[in-house]
Amino acid sequence: MTQPLLTLRGIGRSFPSGEQEVQVLKDVDLDIGHGEMLAIVGASGSGKSTLMNILGCLDRPTTGTYTVSGKDVGTLDSDALAELRREHFGFIFQRYHLMQHLTAAGNVEVPAVYAGTEGAARDVRARQLLARLGLEDRTEHRPSQLSGGQQQRVSIARALMNGGQVILADEPTGALDSKSGQEVIGILRELHAQGHTIIIVTHDMQVASCTERIIEIADGVIVGDRPNVPTAAAPAQAIGADASAPPAMSRPKLGIARFSTGWARFAEAFRMAWRSMMAHRMRTALTMLGIVIGITSVVSIVAIGEGAKRFVLADIKAIGTNTLDVYPGRDFGDDKAASIRTLTPPDLQAIAAQPYVHSVTPATMRSLRLRYRSADINGNVNGVSDAFFRVRDIQMASGAAFNAEDVRHQAQVVVIDQNTRRKLFPDGTEPVGKVILVGNLPCTVIGVSQEKKSVFGENKSLNIWLPYSTSASRLFGQQHFDGITVRIRDDQPTKTAEDSIVRLLTLRHGSKDFFTFNMDSIVKTAERTSQSLTLLLSLIAVISLVVGGIGVMNIMLVSVTERTREIGIRMAVGARQSDVLQQFLTEAVLVCLVGGLIGVLLSYGISFVFSLFVKQWQMIFSMGAVVSAFLCASLIGVLFGYLPARNAARLDPIEALARE
Repeated sequence: MTQPLLTLRGIGRSFPSGEQEVQVLKDVDLDIGHGEMLAIVGASGSGKSTLMNILGCLDRPTTGTYTVSGKDVGTLDSDALAELRREHFGFIFQRYHLMQHLTAAGNVEVPAVYAGTEGAARDVRARQLLARLGLEDRTEHRPSQLSGGQQQRVSIARALMNGGQVILADEPTGALDSKSGQEVIGILRELHAQGHTIIIVTHDMQVASCTERIIEIADGVIVGDRPNVPTAAAPAQAIGADASAPPAMSRPKLGIARFSTGWARFAEAFRMAWRSMMAHRMRTALTMLGIVIGITSVVSIVAIGEGAKRFVLADIKAIGTNTLDVYPGRDFGDDKAASIRTLTPPDLQAIAAQPYVHSVTPATMRSLRLRYRSADINGNVNGVSDAFFRVRDIQMASGAAFNAEDVRHQAQVVVIDQNTRRKLFPDGTEPVGKVILVGNLPCTVIGVSQEKKSVFGENKSLNIWLPYSTSASRLFGQQHFDGITVRIRDDQPTKTAEDSIVRLLTLRHGSKDFFTFNMDSIVKTAERTSQSLTLLLSLIAVISLVVGGIGVMNIMLVSVTERTREIGIRMAVGARQSDVLQQFLTEAVLVCLVGGLIGVLLSYGISFVFSLFVKQWQMIFSMGAVVSAFLCASLIGVLFGYLPARNAARLDPIEALARE
């Protein structure tokens, strides 16, 4: 004797109701053979839908055993049940249960997506099925653009996509007019003729009369199981004579190319997530808004911090990096410093002879009166060497600096800054070549230095520079220096050079009656301060990212609630829990990544606007910051998308399908 395709023994199903349980099915025994066409009939609440759900592996019985081709369904886990639904069963629902954001072809393809069928193969298959069902010109229409009968045909095509060995039709004509209902029954009879097992659940005896077997159920018990001879006026004949009827359909062949790699599954999840996002643009935009704001804030703050750091460091370097200042005394503010006169020209020559020294200049300064014609001002007079302008990287706006020959001959020449120029020559006269009085010493202006913009603010002081030999013999009357500035070679470590100079001068003076100030310490301090401020501001911006992530989670949770029926449909056609989890998690990550991309682009837009209003410095973007932003967006998508995705994957397909 041939083994039945589906076998139920002692099947019972109960549901909790308060503190009690309601018995919906009671000790059901049933055999369904290969290629049968039967109807399960009964009044509302009789248990016929529960029985169909158990037959279709959407639900599990409370008691008893159910086998499919000899395989005990009770021993299968959720993934194996999903595979059974996907490979052997096809569902036709009363309310069609089509996904509104997909086209007709897209809806038909869904079971093949979870079966691992390659995209091109399943597209061809879906279009062939729709063509055989008379919907060749409706493949790109969405469900809202189709009539009820057409939607039900799409549902039938979806049921056949993976083969549909067993077709379970739940009230397939309940939502249709009589003509469309007859067409659907005609199609089911054609499928039966091609070898499919057809199980129709209905309360309409006229529909049941078109089958070969009728099973009656009442109060959870099978009360009748009889063969039936379809009437001569059965809808199949009417459909067969209808010019608009679809051509005969052959049993689907399952030799379709499959993929099984994790990458291919991810690619399909990505495509489905993208379609869902595009179908709900407003929801997607609101979901990613917090991420956009957060990423924009983080990237912009890092860029501003980097730009500010470079500007500050450039300003400090303009003062003179790799420079070391030597001053008399123990430290700044030492009362005895004025009485120490040990920094002399021989020290200058000894330091200049060291191999790690690029250039060296002394410094003496006094505040003296500066006069030119009627202009009479007070300014800082600095006695320096010709190397001073190289050490401090001072460029000339006009004229030239004095040279070593001027220093040796105590030349009465000066270089003035822009502030002094404006005060002594307010009418715009070119200063170069003019003679000014420095104290009572007439000096010729040979150069005007360029003005430097500084992050530390505008310099209001008036400065002039003349050879230290001139200032020492003709103005200040002193042979010692107030300080010495040493520029270290770029390839030499400043700390090592500093230690060497300290040892050199200590040996020369017999004791350490001086102190040093390394400009690199200012650079390092500025870098540390800038990094600390950038980190602080970035942490504040990260808070907005976290808030955005919480927003993603909340809206995704709402999305799961809104899309519960869609999730039920996907599970009914064979989606595993891992498929649903992957899709929703991919959607969350994709939303965050798109939000991150928009955030980065907005940051560049902010940079452009920023450059229009701030000319001194610019926002500096680094690839590391951009990559970190995308990694951060991905991490937020995973962290805050997991809970909604897990909730979606844990939904019961029966409850999900029943949700409106």
